Amino acid sequence: MSYHAPRGVNDLLPQTAQAHLWIESIAHEVFSRYGYVLIETPLFELTEVFVRGIGEATDVVGKEMFGVYSGAAAGKLVVGETLKADEQLSLRPEGTAGVARAVVEHGLVPPGSPVAKYWYAGSMFRHERPQKGRLREFHQIGAECIGAAEPSSDAEVIIMLMRFFETLGLSRDSMRLYVNSMGDATCRPAYREAVRAFILDNAESLCDECVRRAETNPLRAFDCKNPSCNTIMAAAPLITDMLCEQCAEHYATVRELLDVAGLVYEENPRLVRGLDYYTRTVFEVQVDVGLGSQNAIGGGGRYDGLIEEFGGKHTPGLGFAVGIERILLALQAQDIQAGKVPVPEVFIAAVDGKARTVAFRIALALRDAGLAVELDHQNRSLKSQFKLADKLGVSCVIVLGPDELASHTATLRYMDTGEERCVPLDTLTDILSEPIKT
Repeated sequence: MSYHAPRGVNDLLPQTAQAHLWIESIAHEVFSRYGYVLIETPLFELTEVFVRGIGEATDVVGKEMFGVYSGAAAGKLVVGETLKADEQLSLRPEGTAGVARAVVEHGLVPPGSPVAKYWYAGSMFRHERPQKGRLREFHQIGAECIGAAEPSSDAEVIIMLMRFFETLGLSRDSMRLYVNSMGDATCRPAYREAVRAFILDNAESLCDECVRRAETNPLRAFDCKNPSCNTIMAAAPLITDMLCEQCAEHYATVRELLDVAGLVYEENPRLVRGLDYYTRTVFEVQVDVGLGSQNAIGGGGRYDGLIEEFGGKHTPGLGFAVGIERILLALQAQDIQAGKVPVPEVFIAAVDGKARTVAFRIALALRDAGLAVELDHQNRSLKSQFKLADKLGVSCVIVLGPDELASHTATLRYMDTGEERCVPLDTLTDILSEPIKT
């Protein structure tokens, strides 16, 4: 039997893994300037965390989550027993619900405290049909701003997201930023009802899924991939026509601050995002090339009622998530190198067994001094060691043989010029550090 990765998941081979690491390092660099610190939550949570946080009527909760069961819990399911709440676990399909749970559980944002800013990176899991830029195990970077109610925080989060993409190398011209307001508990219920009524009035022309959503999550009908449904939903009521005074003022201020920052954006009154916790500001960034129809590389919004869902006091919040796999496709489409696999700086070639022992000791000393060093572990000939060094792309080869050991020296060969020089062994660190480290 030949073994392979399950459908919809990929091995992160060295080049891709290095690209992920590079993207995460850029996130750390950019987000730190805005006061964000790293947080990590578990890969799986109580299923109820996602049900309460994301919404039971969402496709994510209803169709896409992976359950996690111990052997004992699986045995109960087989015989038809009901699992206890703490036995019902799911792999995380997104990061915000877990962060919100952690904020409440650990009291991270007590009343009167400063705004808490967190960012995270890691695997997420959804049972979807695998396609370009959409996998069952995918990787996200996200940021959450907890305790901020002012529209200035909305604008700051959006600006930070765009700065992140630009720092990666994506051109502004290749990206489109969409913004919208989804209203709040004051005005959105009436809007949901208006969209629901519109769907039911046009049920004969819409797909079964859109009609089903009329009773569960009518705003999700705007995300239907059926072109005929899109045409019909284009005539549906607009949320921007039904915002209450406070939401309209909040949204206007967000747009004003984005204008101050010089960001180019488009208002999209049909942008709804897919999760129930969003209120007021929502936003999404799409790219023109590299992803086909699934062209969103990140987005998010405000979620002022989410902390309360986990038993906390009313605490406003907002955030975003970006897909690393989708970012890589966008970078590839613009011929941008996303991180390089590190190569050794020095290779130590030993002529015989006695020299190998000395080479091993020198490699340890040079590595402790901060140099990336490789040496032969396959008893290759000297000629083969040079071929290996050339393949690895090292800058310099240290040659150790009987003559060098007798004189306590080493021969340095610089691979780009072929130049050789004989140096004392006890000066190797100083000599190699200067030209290679600068």
